[in-house]
Amino acid sequence: MPRSVNSVASRARRKKVMKQAKGYFGRRKNVWTVAKNAVEKAMLYSYRDRKAKKRNFRSLWIARINAAARLNGMSYSQFMGKVKANEIELNRKVLADLAMNHPEAFKAIVEKVK
Repeated sequence: MPRSVNSVASRARRKKVMKQAKGYFGRRKNVWTVAKNAVEKAMLYSYRDRKAKKRNFRSLWIARINAAARLNGMSYSQFMGKVKANEIELNRKVLADLAMNHPEAFKAIVEKVK
């Protein structure tokens, strides 16, 4: 019995990977084995960095809240502790936005929790 190879599916699979490698430098964009490895690595990085992005933004928000809280005579940990104790339902993203773009509103929150 002759060997059966599904060349249509193989070609489609390679074509899909080569399309994903479009824009890469050198052999990474047009040599199958190199492109396959490059795309696989890129996918791993994209998965990892979707998680890291969330951590980075949270740390940015914390830094902004800390800076604004210190301008109003409080540390970040004291401020967040009192926000939770006073049951103010604002998350770090909203607090950081207030601290950056609406300092008077942030100051009102600080005065309320003091």
